[in-house]
Formats: sequence, C-alpha cells, structure tokens
Amino acid sequence: MINQVKELKEYTALYHEIDNFFHAISLKIGISDSAFFVFYTLAQIGEGCLQKDICEMNMISKQTVHSAIKKLEKEVMLYIEQEKKEKRIYLTKQGKEFVKQKILPIVVCENVVFEEMSELERQEIVRITKKYLINFQKKVKLNENSII
Repeated sequence: MINQVKELKEYTALYHEIDNFFHAISLKIGISDSAFFVFYTLAQIGEGCLQKDICEMNMISKQTVHSAIKKLEKEVMLYIEQEKKEKRIYLTKQGKEFVKQKILPIVVCENVVFEEMSELERQEIVRITKKYLINFQKKVKLNENSII
C-alpha cells in the first residue's frame, strides 16, 4: 500500500510537471497558455481547424479558447472565417511567422522525444494513461448535485 501511495504521488507530480512545463514554455515565448495551445493545435492539425478542435485536443473550455482566439485576432495573429455554423481559424502572415519561429520548434521537440521511444513504449504510455483515466472517471462520477 505504501508503494501504491508513493507511485500515485509520483504520477500526479509528473502530470503536473508536464503541465507546468508547457506553462513555462508559454511564459518564455510571451503568450498565455491558452494562446499557446491555439497556436500549437494549428501547427499540429493545420489551419482551418475549428474552435472545438482546439477545445477537444487540449481539454480547454470553449470560453477560454474563444477568449484566446479573440485576443489573437485583435493582435492580427489569426483570423476567423465563418462557414455555416462553423468558425474556421487561419493564421495571418504575422501569425504564420510566429508559429514558425516559436511554436514549431516545440512541436518538433515533442515529436522527436516521442519518436525516441520504442513503438512498444509509445503504445504503453498511451494505453496505461488511457486506462488510468477511464478507471478514474468510472470511480468519480461528476453530476450536477455532487461528486462521486
């Protein structure tokens, strides 16, 4: 039981350390965390993605992403094109240059780190993390009136 508690603490600390590392990267390049993830998503899945793609990929609320997009739009880093009910997000020339200089190197580093793992290690990290999340979600049921 003592090892289990120690391992859970270590896992939780690592999870938060990864989150804090992305925060430190955002601070270093002079943007908010939410702006970083908007740019990061555009760099990974490409321009023309939807606001909901950014929300889903990064588990960020719709309001947070919307606010970040509006701010970046005012800074002339991106623009939105309305298509029916969907809003597609595109980078301006200034935004493309920013992503090229500041975001793509981070994406490349993360990809290299993942590629340096064996195929089995990559599959295991995803499988085990998914298993942890699914089982945790089953144990902690969030509803309107209470938690658990």
